[in-house]
Amino acid sequence: MASKTIPGVNAKPTTDLPVLLPLNPRATMITDPVGFSRWVSGLPLWVWPAMVAIIFLWPAAALAQSNYTYTEAVAALFKWMPLLVTSGFFFNVLISLLTMILGTAAGVVLGLMQISPTKLISWPAKFATQAFRNSPWLVLLFIVLLALPFEVTIFGVIIVIPDWVKAVFGLSLPIMANISEVVRGAIQSVPSGQWEAAESLAYTRQQTLWRIILPQCFKRMIPPWMNWYAILTMATPLCSLLGVEELITLSRQAIEAEDNHPELLVPFYTFALMIFFAYCYPIARFTIALEKRFAVKL
Repeated sequence: MASKTIPGVNAKPTTDLPVLLPLNPRATMITDPVGFSRWVSGLPLWVWPAMVAIIFLWPAAALAQSNYTYTEAVAALFKWMPLLVTSGFFFNVLISLLTMILGTAAGVVLGLMQISPTKLISWPAKFATQAFRNSPWLVLLFIVLLALPFEVTIFGVIIVIPDWVKAVFGLSLPIMANISEVVRGAIQSVPSGQWEAAESLAYTRQQTLWRIILPQCFKRMIPPWMNWYAILTMATPLCSLLGVEELITLSRQAIEAEDNHPELLVPFYTFALMIFFAYCYPIARFTIALEKRFAVKL
């Protein structure tokens, strides 16, 4: 049986038109805006009790040989728990909320500047976005701590700048850069036909952006925005290195107040892990639900 002749495969091609090659997954890079939330929400529920059990049971042998018992360590945790929650973790949440508000406001402006047709506006915005987006958060916090004054004098009145204000400003810089990319990506994901249709109706660029493009981008930006809020919340313990009295700082002070027994480390820091997880896990699940709801149905 004679083999079939296929132009371009086993015979000379009969046309010079380009051929659509099959998709190469390795050459295709797709950024997942809610990758962190997807990973957290995708973990089986049994993983978290297993992790807690391992953390508690692993030092059991050493605790049994100590004069300071495990029961006393847990009792100390319950004694300090109201302070850790009300003055510690709630302060972490407050820092995350203020940072997200400031970072979102600045990020939206920076994202709109990135898509500006004027290079004198777009280039500095792109540079600032990439600079703060690819800088370590801890380094930015230390730079802000050393760069900002501890107090300022206005008309003879001394105004003290607390450390938590510096922490909010320092964390808002990387959040601003990442929200800027979210805004830019959402705007550029709108089909170009929307811009062309608005131009055919004699809309100005500002009218097209505010009346047509941005209303479509709002739903696209919500899931990655919530994903970054969850990441930010879990990054707030970095503020303890600046002396901010949040959950980790108060936990360390409580351990020192209880004579700094090593047995206190496991219950106190496990409690910090669990309370952060209890706050961020519902956010991750809600982010995935929103992504599915707002996904484009093909």
